[in-house]
Amino acid sequence: MTTRVYGQFCGFARALEAVGERWALLIVRDLLVGPKRFTDLRRGLPGIPTNILTSRLKELEKAGIVERRLLPRPEGSVVYELTPLGLELQDSVVALSRWGAKSLGVPRPGEIATVDSMIMALRTTFRAEAARGVRASYEFHFGDIVVNARVDDGRLDVGGGPLPKPDAVIEATGPINPLMSGAITPRDAVTSGLIRVTGDKRLLPRFAEMFRI
Repeated sequence: MTTRVYGQFCGFARALEAVGERWALLIVRDLLVGPKRFTDLRRGLPGIPTNILTSRLKELEKAGIVERRLLPRPEGSVVYELTPLGLELQDSVVALSRWGAKSLGVPRPGEIATVDSMIMALRTTFRAEAARGVRASYEFHFGDIVVNARVDDGRLDVGGGPLPKPDAVIEATGPINPLMSGAITPRDAVTSGLIRVTGDKRLLPRFAEMFRI
């Protein structure tokens, strides 16, 4: 296993040597959501060959970005998680995600979304200043994917799965980038059928203010 080097005495070059290989930052993205078993990572990154996932994890461990931990019984399985050094990548991942979201457009053939990618998308686009004084819980449906978000006066908690009693349920029938970028209004998103809302419909405009590309 060899590591690509750039021959430059530069912090950016060092960073690329550590996380610039294909799939590396996507592994970091998913581990920012929480610790994962190998099978969890494989399931969340269905396009990655098993040998490449193994290699990337070894490289990230060697770089001090990822570490393994044995769960206590009865689970007893090994999970991968970010080290304190790895957690420092969060701001960079968020910034790159926000930058990339501007050119997402519509999904390419074969492209999928995952629970972890949607959780990170909500974290990435959240604008705390627009959420001051807001206390609301959302449940989002993107095809088969269900994630939730709880907003509490500028703070955000995001997770996978449904909530017992969300204030609003937002179901997207297509990419919601136009809504999150301000290209269309919440009213137009509902009228066009792009978005369906149950519960407190007034929370859709608040969503569009709080989650912006």
